[in-house]
Amino acid sequence: MTDTKPKACETPTAKQQRVWDKAAPSYDKQMAFFERVQFAGGREWLAERAQGRVLEVAVGTGRNLPFYAKDIELTGIELSPEMLAIARQRATELDISADLRQGDAANLPIEDGSFDTVVCALSLCTIPDPRRAIAEMHRALAPGGRLLLLDHIGSSWPPVYALQWLAERLTIQLAGEHFTRRQLPLVRSAGLEIVETSRSKAGTVERIYAVKPGVPIEG
Repeated sequence: MTDTKPKACETPTAKQQRVWDKAAPSYDKQMAFFERVQFAGGREWLAERAQGRVLEVAVGTGRNLPFYAKDIELTGIELSPEMLAIARQRATELDISADLRQGDAANLPIEDGSFDTVVCALSLCTIPDPRRAIAEMHRALAPGGRLLLLDHIGSSWPPVYALQWLAERLTIQLAGEHFTRRQLPLVRSAGLEIVETSRSKAGTVERIYAVKPGVPIEG
């Protein structure tokens, strides 16, 4: 049985692993509503732009898997063993060949410049160090490679932002969940060039398509 009790001197990463291990059995059911209402079309948007050797950071239970093109070469990294087990089962059911590994977004177990596309969906809101995670995604990309992000962020409407800030007083403590973060400045400061961005739902949902500068290396 998974131990879900907080540990003394628990690191932020260890806390996230514990939280997601506990959430894994009910995660798909909980997310179904939000993906229909708040994030509708987001996973399809990511998958349509992914190409070549694709790395998905925080692959979770594999909810993006049905949307990827059949000709991509997919690697997925996930911190939680319980979430990863569900992703592997989903890949088997969909007859998708994917290299799904346990790992930390802040220390990706991959070689420099080894992917054409890096995807991260609805995860930088909980990853303890999003700046470090984006730097790792940048490292993973080959020159000319694509970074594709989908996440909830701080609203552009002040009354909603205020409610998000209040909610964070509880959610950060309990589950490491942030509602007022925004990833776009971190992507820019990491040296990636923005190709496309959009915000929706009172500015609380953002999609980002950026590229790593440089000429793509021919395989």
